[in-house]
Amino acid sequence: MARTSRPSASEAVPAAPSAGAEAQAEAAAPRTRTSAIERAVQILDALQQANRPATAYEVARMVGAPLSTVYSIINDLVEKNLLARRMDGTIWLGSRLYGYGLTYASSLDYLAVAHEEMERLSAEVEETVQVCGLEDGMMVVQQMAEGPGHFRVTSRVGSRVPLNWTASGRLLVGHLPDAERVAFFAQHAQSSPTGRAETRPQVLAQIAREALEARLSIQIGESDASVACLAAPVLDNTGACVFTISIVMPEAKAELGTERFAQAVQAVAARIEARLGWRHREQDPAA
Repeated sequence: MARTSRPSASEAVPAAPSAGAEAQAEAAAPRTRTSAIERAVQILDALQQANRPATAYEVARMVGAPLSTVYSIINDLVEKNLLARRMDGTIWLGSRLYGYGLTYASSLDYLAVAHEEMERLSAEVEETVQVCGLEDGMMVVQQMAEGPGHFRVTSRVGSRVPLNWTASGRLLVGHLPDAERVAFFAQHAQSSPTGRAETRPQVLAQIAREALEARLSIQIGESDASVACLAAPVLDNTGACVFTISIVMPEAKAELGTERFAQAVQAVAARIEARLGWRHREQDPAA
């Protein structure tokens, strides 16, 4: 019968990992996967913000990641049709995202109602009308109907703009408690290209609250020279601003008078609330 020899000191048997070490290893794995997901989201966001196809090198610079990492993630996303590689080698958003977007949009009844009322308002006032929401501390254009004239705005569907630059942006956080509004603007307010946008958190918090109570926010030339915007909030049953509807027009036209446009956009916001069964607007704002 063969004898089993004991291991010598130089042949020490590796120690079994402790429970603590195993727990640390398990905790590390999700962090690695999350990191990859975060990079993928950064790549998608960068392409959306650029609003054009880009090379892998350009994408790597946009997100501040190593080129090898970006190449690997791009290849995975292309394989799953979340990104598409064009004939010239540039990368763009993939067809699978379009399907996700359609499914998401169809599940939101308020967007269907808002789209119908947006088109009606644009035809009535003969100006560009936008529906805007809040995303990651920024105002995002969710829907847009262009006016019939030659005036065009730079923001398009999917455009993200700092909240303090826009009439809609202030309304979107106007329902928050005072301290939360101040903290929000302290974190997210930015200087505008024109230098005319308010950036002081305390002042912005007060402006946002007053605008929500008035059911109207107006900005002229703060984010873009020669552009004015009149926005009204659409509030749910709790009084929270879910989204806004706004008229975007030339600054020169707004300076001639905004009353007609203000009444029109407020009426449409009220009609959207009524159609959705959100009746908070019928209550006294001071209540």
